[in-house]
Amino acid sequence: MSSPAATPKSSVLTLVLMVASASIGGTLQYGYNLAIMNAPTTFIQKFVNETFLERWDIQLEDYQVTLVWTIIVAIFSLGGFAGALIAGPMTIRYGRKKCLLLNNIFLMSGALLAVTSRAAKSFEMIIISRVLVGINAGISMNVQPMYFGESAPKHLRGAVSLSSAVFTAFGVVLGQVVGLREILGSEPCWQYLLASNAIPGFIQLLTLPWFPESPRYLLIDRGDKEACINALRRLAGCEALSSELEEIQQEQAETKGMRPRQPWELFTDRSVRWQLISVMIISSAMQLCGNDSIYFYASYVFKEAGISADKIQYITIGTGTCEFTACIMCNLLIERKGRRFMLMGGYILMTIWAVVFTIALSFEQHVSWMPYLSMACIFTYILSFGMGPAGVTGVLPTEIFNQTARPAAYMIAGSMMWLNLFITGMIFPFLVSGLSEYCFVPFAAICLFSALYVGLFLPETKGKSLSAITSEFHKLNFKGQDEKQTKAQYQLGEVCHSTAL
Repeated sequence: MSSPAATPKSSVLTLVLMVASASIGGTLQYGYNLAIMNAPTTFIQKFVNETFLERWDIQLEDYQVTLVWTIIVAIFSLGGFAGALIAGPMTIRYGRKKCLLLNNIFLMSGALLAVTSRAAKSFEMIIISRVLVGINAGISMNVQPMYFGESAPKHLRGAVSLSSAVFTAFGVVLGQVVGLREILGSEPCWQYLLASNAIPGFIQLLTLPWFPESPRYLLIDRGDKEACINALRRLAGCEALSSELEEIQQEQAETKGMRPRQPWELFTDRSVRWQLISVMIISSAMQLCGNDSIYFYASYVFKEAGISADKIQYITIGTGTCEFTACIMCNLLIERKGRRFMLMGGYILMTIWAVVFTIALSFEQHVSWMPYLSMACIFTYILSFGMGPAGVTGVLPTEIFNQTARPAAYMIAGSMMWLNLFITGMIFPFLVSGLSEYCFVPFAAICLFSALYVGLFLPETKGKSLSAITSEFHKLNFKGQDEKQTKAQYQLGEVCHSTAL
């Protein structure tokens, strides 16, 4: 029930609990489902080999087992891509909160297939499970930041939206811990490890229904002013209610009569050209920057540094904890330093550490302390990623697109993210074999390009209304045009050419 006079303290508590409920069954699943696949690698490969032998009396070669395993891992990204594509229509039809709740259908179905795959002696069930879990993660990665960005008060919007990245990093750590041999990372328990993602889903199903829907969705999409006011009272408090309602009503007036945009319409709309370019570049860079690939090198580098094989799994947890800590720090700094500073700073630091890491890998056979420098680079690289790109990337579409274009923008951003994750996962082994110790040079180039793009073209969005942000992008979108010939309604993100000069 909504309180008629919610205090600032109670509204902040409601907001924090809503964030926790949505994230536990949301973006946490992305990090968790990436991390839990490391521990059972050899067990599932053995299971695949045994299945082929029992069914068709075929003993698979090592490369064939590796191929099946690669499909099991990579199919998660294609599921995520599919999830990103259906997230937009689902949010328009069902709303942000209900979409997150319905998303658990994919999760629970995937968990059921995973837990029964061993008894059914079917590795195909694992593949289908990973597709369904990928769809769940793809929808969450799009819908949750949108839900948070539309629900949080303006002065907390960046920090609340960034909490999606905090929970993703927490999911990685949680997956690494649960995947320890002492817990579920042993040979008899791998099927339960793959199905353990159902537990956060159950927690979300039990808790999220008690929290309000996005106020913007309630007023702009459904036209329910009373429900919007009640949601704002619970999430923003009475003191901020009037200013938040005024901003939403302004956006409602500007988008009145406009239907939700389709992704392909954004590509032909000049008034959102640079917003779209920015989202596509930043979303792609998040996956092409090499952060996920650095985890691949972690075990090798730790082994070279003299850490025993049975202790590496515990040290690897430190890499996930490192990203989690960095995301929390970014959450605390983003409203002080701004999005642009955090994003550009993160990519600049990653460029530096990629160069140092390359040098360390090149000389590790000649200088005794180089493996320790490589180990330090792994942690600093992950820290730099967590401080900027990991969190800020998901905030941008909420802040630079209006209500009618936002779902389509998230579909495009999510599609770019998942496609590039798939591409990186497929080509990185070839980069390692082809470039050897220089395999991080391409990642350094991508990080440098991303930092330059952010510095040159991306305006700061901290504490600004959509109108102010769109007016800054308007200068890029219509650069060189005579202002007398083009009179733009900035807040709409639509350009109306005047018929009378």
